[in-house]
Amino acid sequence: MTAVEQAPPAARHGRARRLLGPALVAGGVLAATVALHLRDPHSEGSWGMCPTAALGLSCPGCGGLRAVNDLTNLRVLDAASSNLLFVASIPLLVLVFYRWTRGRWTGRSWDPSPQALKYASIALIALMVVFTALRNVPGSWLAP
Repeated sequence: MTAVEQAPPAARHGRARRLLGPALVAGGVLAATVALHLRDPHSEGSWGMCPTAALGLSCPGCGGLRAVNDLTNLRVLDAASSNLLFVASIPLLVLVFYRWTRGRWTGRSWDPSPQALKYASIALIALMVVFTALRNVPGSWLAP
């Protein structure tokens, strides 16, 4: 066997090819952020109607578009008021993206254990359920 055949699958591809996924995600996030900055979601109907809002419920994502717009205008408190869960999750999202991208850069993938993924998923779902319940209580300060 040659050295190339013995190398792990991630090492067989060039760095540019390994970084394609993170680059596409970063490009998509950048494009969406610019679009949300240019077309203000605070204007009624500018981005359509949220199906859960049409039913009279605020889902965990309600206010997320407004929060992104507020952040692009450096209004952090307004963004937190629009969707506190989204704003609070940004550091975690940045960390996960960094770990994924670093793994792709070095050729050593970041593979959290199945048990860690299971517990993180359960915690995230529970947090989203509690957040949704709290923001739908009449008069709640978490409402978008």
